[in-house]
Amino acid sequence: MPAMPAVFVGHGNPMNALSCNAYTEAWSAIGKSLPAKPKAILCISAHWYIPKTAVTAQENPPTIHDFGGFPQELYRVQYPAPGSLELAAEVADLLLPHAVMDTTWGLDHGTWSVLVHMFPDADIPVIQLSIDETKEAAWHYETARNLAPLRDRGVLILGSGNIVHNLHTYSWGKHDADPYDWALRFEKMVRTALRSDNVESLIAYEKLGKDALLSVPTPDHYLPFLYILAQRQHNEEIGFPVEGFDDGSISMTAVQIGV
Repeated sequence: MPAMPAVFVGHGNPMNALSCNAYTEAWSAIGKSLPAKPKAILCISAHWYIPKTAVTAQENPPTIHDFGGFPQELYRVQYPAPGSLELAAEVADLLLPHAVMDTTWGLDHGTWSVLVHMFPDADIPVIQLSIDETKEAAWHYETARNLAPLRDRGVLILGSGNIVHNLHTYSWGKHDADPYDWALRFEKMVRTALRSDNVESLIAYEKLGKDALLSVPTPDHYLPFLYILAQRQHNEEIGFPVEGFDDGSISMTAVQIGV
């Protein structure tokens, strides 16, 4: 069986968990298009950004509603997927000596708001890997490369964030707002670098100029993309199964490594 694809998803607004729109329909299509049903899912979410590398180690991870000011209906959403102590231990071993096991977190909205559409039955074991906020982008990329063997075991490695994520310029509630020119230019730079296999420029994104600094004012939503980029093997095909911008400054682009 071919290696399981690795997928980065721009998750955007948590309300996408309740929505039926072009993005959520595309997420559903990704789940259906995989070569096989994943045996498990490892998610790197922008919303577990802490000063250490940790892996959720629970048999039944809780659904975390890590946001405020949204309708009560969103807080009632549950994604009761099982965890996997076996996969958590394997990930921790692959990332030695950096990773520790964690029983305090669960599945945050970077994970479940996407998975409710990709795999609505919630019957696939899911664990999360934190993003160590004390490390540089290059460290994250090199560390993520150690996860590649999981793909051969049928594990879906899922990154959830946004390539462009600037809430200071977000046009709240205006979902049809035109994307900013700088956001379009930066995403174009990312696509060009991907197609030319210029990984170094994507790791050192701060050097890509003002457009990059506006698009990635903080690294939390960008770093999950590097975790997926690090899974690419032997010039694997790269696809963009989701495209578009939400409220001007949130890129909803998804990047899939492998088919």
